[in-house]
Amino acid sequence: MELAQVRLLVTDFAACYRFYAEVLGLKPQSGATDGPYEKFSPAVGSAGIALQDRAMMAQVLGELGELVTGHRSLVVLRVDDLDAYCEQITDRGAVLLHGPAPMTDRMRVAHLKDPEGNVVELQEWLLLRG
Repeated sequence: MELAQVRLLVTDFAACYRFYAEVLGLKPQSGATDGPYEKFSPAVGSAGIALQDRAMMAQVLGELGELVTGHRSLVVLRVDDLDAYCEQITDRGAVLLHGPAPMTDRMRVAHLKDPEGNVVELQEWLLLRG
């Protein structure tokens, strides 16, 4: 298992994008200034911080209400075999909220919460960037 990123779920995506890119000086991966997702990398190291529109994650988790205020962050873990890992952790008491299911053409994901209600995303990368 590998820590892929810490993702912040945000309501004002554009303002947060500007903060991480222009104020903190982190390098955006794609330049998606309006979201709904962007990963930022520091000058040194491989782990990054990502922003994701809070409403998008609420929709994925089936928690979208009239006012999107919910989760503020999630931990993203990369695993080699998502189905096998999900089977292992559900046997140990984990309750999946979503998935395993495709998220994009490059990855499958599953979501669960820790005992404090923090969201954990498990990712299996299908295709790596070349």
